[in-house]
Amino acid sequence: MRIARFSIDGNVAFGVVEGDARSGDGLVLDIIKGHPFAEFERSGKRIPLDKVRLLPPVLPNKVVAIGRNYAEHAAEMGNEVPEVPVAFFKPSTSVIGPDDPIVYPSFSREVHHEAELAVVIGRMCSQVPRERVADVILGYTCANDVTARDTQRTEAQWARAKGFDSSCPLGPWIVTDVDPSDLAVMCTVNGEQRQLGRTGQMVRSVEDLVVHITEAMTLLPGDVILTGTPAGVGPLNVGDEVAVTIEGIGTLTNKVIKRG
Repeated sequence: MRIARFSIDGNVAFGVVEGDARSGDGLVLDIIKGHPFAEFERSGKRIPLDKVRLLPPVLPNKVVAIGRNYAEHAAEMGNEVPEVPVAFFKPSTSVIGPDDPIVYPSFSREVHHEAELAVVIGRMCSQVPRERVADVILGYTCANDVTARDTQRTEAQWARAKGFDSSCPLGPWIVTDVDPSDLAVMCTVNGEQRQLGRTGQMVRSVEDLVVHITEAMTLLPGDVILTGTPAGVGPLNVGDEVAVTIEGIGTLTNKVIKRG
């Protein structure tokens, strides 16, 4: 099931996306009653997808991101694979949705794309045992961990480098029935492939990450975990169109603009 969050005529709702996402033609939203973090019913009221504005599929209380979770990416950045996962936060104000602009931060001259699989949490959870991880996950979506790389190099904490406004595109929707263990993850910039990897190359699996994170903190419905990026990260410039495509989920596209 694909669940999207959208706005139409000033109203915000969730809906189930129906149709063939590969072609993109004839997709419709069946509006749901309530929200996807509890049992819900479809209303039967359908709206063509091209008549709505897709929003970030969730508004997370927090985004917990994991660094250096692909060995080749760690190597390209001159780092070893860490002994324990490197976790950091991206604030809720960094989240944007499909086709929303990535605003180039005024304090940086070197902004990079990082295509990632994102995990969307479906229920409040803490101290999750490995065998219960699937029970706390609503589904998966595409993410771009946009990073001010020069700032990351000069500041010990990554709060500004990875937490600036518009640095966390998510979307286009949540897929609830995909196996995250070995999906292709691709990033293109202006149609040119920059990154291509598979989630099977992650040093630590989705299960590992949920267990590790919930040892320390409670996750709430709608919280998001970014699982790391494969090798091939590179620069974004004003005017670029960056697209993250994940097998079985879809494509998240955003354009880079200059701060006004």
